[in-house]
Amino acid sequence: MAEPGGRAASSPLVGGATEPTLAALSVPGRRAWSMPELDVPPTPLDLPEANGEAPPLPEVSERDLVAHFTRLAQRNFAVDLGAYPLGSCTMKYNPKVCDWAAELPGFRDLHPATPAAQSQGALAVLFEAERVLCEITGMARATFQPPAGASGELTGLLIMRAFHRAEGNPRSKVIIPDSAHGTNPASVSLAGYQAVPVPSNHRGMVDLDSLRRLVDADVAGLMLTNPNTLGLFEEEIESIAAVLHAAGALVYYDGANLNAVLGIARPGDMGFDIVHSNLHKTFATPHGGGGPGAGPVAVVEHLAPYLPGPLPARRPDGTLGWEMPPASIGRVHGSHGNFLVVVRALTYMLALGGPGLRRVAERSVLNARYLQSLITAEYDPAFPAPCMHEFVASAARLKRETGTRALDVAKALLDLGFHAPTMYFPLIVEEALMVEPTETESPETLEALAAALLAVAGRARQDPGTAHDHPRRTPVSRPDEARAARKPVLTWFMEEA
Repeated sequence: MAEPGGRAASSPLVGGATEPTLAALSVPGRRAWSMPELDVPPTPLDLPEANGEAPPLPEVSERDLVAHFTRLAQRNFAVDLGAYPLGSCTMKYNPKVCDWAAELPGFRDLHPATPAAQSQGALAVLFEAERVLCEITGMARATFQPPAGASGELTGLLIMRAFHRAEGNPRSKVIIPDSAHGTNPASVSLAGYQAVPVPSNHRGMVDLDSLRRLVDADVAGLMLTNPNTLGLFEEEIESIAAVLHAAGALVYYDGANLNAVLGIARPGDMGFDIVHSNLHKTFATPHGGGGPGAGPVAVVEHLAPYLPGPLPARRPDGTLGWEMPPASIGRVHGSHGNFLVVVRALTYMLALGGPGLRRVAERSVLNARYLQSLITAEYDPAFPAPCMHEFVASAARLKRETGTRALDVAKALLDLGFHAPTMYFPLIVEEALMVEPTETESPETLEALAAALLAVAGRARQDPGTAHDHPRRTPVSRPDEARAARKPVLTWFMEEA
């Protein structure tokens, strides 16, 4: 039976591995929109005449358009579908009550330029979210302007630069661990500093003796996350902070791993001066996909004058308004950040409360340690110290004995219904698999994931040749990554043969 337009019902449009482009679905004269009748007098525009040719845009019906994007969406893995153990990214389930709060019309429909007198509820959200975030991190003031984690990093570094300039010594270097996330050295360079790496010791933590040798009067600060990017708690963190502070430098906390210490340890108590948080990692707001994010930055009291402004402030009459910090670095984002992301985060914080947030950290650490213990027969821990909320395992032994690499393991997991962990990061670990199950996964899910990892290794040992052609069951099979990188096809259409 043929569909309207002559397309067969058994075509790849329904299911199947091949999804046509909108250009292929296009039929002249079809539309997916309709304009309302004009209720104002028409006004001719004084514009140059077009060349008379319509732009070559696809012409599809609303039905075909919705079906096309729905089918594409069903190809994607998501936190709502299953375990997403992407290490360092904290891809955890987002409670739907947070979306409910963000959909309230008073928040959703509020214009950013609404006067303070008419937006007291929104100001109260920002004011309360700042208070809670400062309590969690041990800081004095915070800004929600940065629209993402990397933007938060840059904001923190610009605050660092402004502070040192005010002290009469702008300095030129920032120290980062050799296991750091790639955004750290990028942010350091973007802020105008030189990135200086400090090596890890045999336990996967900052080598304190090497740090002492690197710190001098030209070092502006240290960027560090704790637990670090290897999933290990920096046990000498107080000594690390003391080394930097003795030289007049600042200590910056990359909040990528804040999920592991919520309600248990505060960066401010460890000696950090600047803290950026990732609301999408720690406080269950949507992560990735090109949508809005939030990377708020909190600071100790003596750095508060440099925060981006304006900030919400309580007036003498009890209402809320805006104030600009006296030495502000200026705006880092239009308006006041991505406000509805903050609404989601505050909803999450208040729904759980202090005890609930602590349980988040405890469960995330327990889940990671349990999962790690289940797979050690085939995947060796990168370092001997107990992991926190995530761990780095090495597939180096499997590679030596079967030729199966971390990439092969990750690709094979896709066929077994699990998203792959982070691969080949941190760079200091051979054949690294970085796994973060998060607190939202059940023991049954962790056991199923462990069984899948062990099954991949078992099959590789039985028949090493089969490991290199996964995945086989996904809409797109294994691409040639090297060829794709060296000869990318950057056009959205394909020429006819």
